[in-house]
Amino acid sequence: MRIAVYPGSFDPITNGHLDIITRASRIYDKVIVGVLNNSAKNPVFSAQERADMIRLATTEINNVETDIFSGLLVDFAKNSGATVIIKGLRTVSDFEYEFQMALLNKALNPEYETVFLMTDTKFSYISSSMVKEVAKYNGELDGLVPACIKQIIRKRFELLTSKQ
Repeated sequence: MRIAVYPGSFDPITNGHLDIITRASRIYDKVIVGVLNNSAKNPVFSAQERADMIRLATTEINNVETDIFSGLLVDFAKNSGATVIIKGLRTVSDFEYEFQMALLNKALNPEYETVFLMTDTKFSYISSSMVKEVAKYNGELDGLVPACIKQIIRKRFELLTSKQ
């Protein structure tokens, strides 16, 4: 069985992320979306909330699972039974960073291959940071995130705005 992991913060999942997940699911027998729980970052959504949103967005993709991890990606991949790491690319600057990470992961465990998937051009401008900025100012989220999680994002930003 060919198992791949697709790691990220996914704070929140975007249509660009979903594009990569969907396409990877056609290539690999199983895709495990790994939600990074990074204590150094200050996400808007908890790791569990992010994982739940991914599960909502991928309910119709039978060979996709979601898990939460912290620590080294190669350890998560090993514990998941994966041999491939999927990385989505939008821009050249994404490639420069992800290429360095791929080399580091290869140095840590030479058994792992990193496969880069270019996002569809219609999603190349979308990032989780931009989605949060749009949501913060009550902008339109159509086309940026899966429809099934728009209300979750709206409610979180309404709550955050009311606390300011």
